Amino acid sequence: MSRMPALSLAAVPGRRLATLELAAEIERRGFAGIYCPSTVANVALCGALAQVTSEIPFGTSIAPIYARTVLDYAQTASFIHEVSGGRFRFGIGVSHGPSLKRMGVSAGKPLSDTRDFVANLRAIERVGELPPIILATLRKKMIGLAAEISDGMVFANGSRSHMAASLAVLPDDKRRDDGFFIGNMIPTCISDDLEAAKAVNRRTLTSYAQLPNYRNYWKEAGYEEEMAGVEAAVAAGEPERVPEHLSDRWLADNTLFGTAAQVRDGLEAWFDAGIRTPILVPSSAAGNQMVAFQEVFAAFEA
Repeated sequence: MSRMPALSLAAVPGRRLATLELAAEIERRGFAGIYCPSTVANVALCGALAQVTSEIPFGTSIAPIYARTVLDYAQTASFIHEVSGGRFRFGIGVSHGPSLKRMGVSAGKPLSDTRDFVANLRAIERVGELPPIILATLRKKMIGLAAEISDGMVFANGSRSHMAASLAVLPDDKRRDDGFFIGNMIPTCISDDLEAAKAVNRRTLTSYAQLPNYRNYWKEAGYEEEMAGVEAAVAAGEPERVPEHLSDRWLADNTLFGTAAQVRDGLEAWFDAGIRTPILVPSSAAGNQMVAFQEVFAAFEA
């Protein structure tokens, strides 16, 4: 049996109760964790996960530091940490431009803002014990900051071939410490129709490819040609052409797709690359999120 991944879970309006039932099923099936993206009320979802699960670790991946006051986050994170019996991981990050625009806030300097947020969070008194703090990481300076001030780090859409270079930033004690969280959110589509699965993952990552911070990361990871093509399409006002520049090589390095066996093999490669907690982000070529989870369950049936 393959080593088990964690799963990404979002509570879409109208399916929130079904999502909580799904969380209980994820736990029953022995997955390694549940991590909730910032798109749909993830802190609220984590509060509910503390009640409907009993053993599985879970967390935010990530909560944007600009979305609430530090005091509110401290009180809420401590509450979830306490009532879950210490299973909560508070993943935080600066998020990115489109999300910040929806929140009506402006980003500052990512490194200094993150450092200040963590210091201010830990300085608040009389809120109770805080959970482990996990930083959203991508490039090397933020990885270094995670090693310095936090309990772990989580990538989203990281490149497997670049992980050795990224993780080399960590000091030896962090690389040896199994308690230091190292995760990555990996877009995943399981289908016998390889081209359909690739098309799903390209759609998932098209919006990310239009973000400068991600393009800079992927250039660093060796995908200068792909990112130059993306930039040309964006500059020409043709965002619909972005997927044309996301090569199969790039896609295979940043996502998982194909048959159940291919996805399981790819997952093992992620473990071997140093990601202690791979977090599959399921999509389906044949239906919605609920269909995607059933495909993942079938792939990792004991």
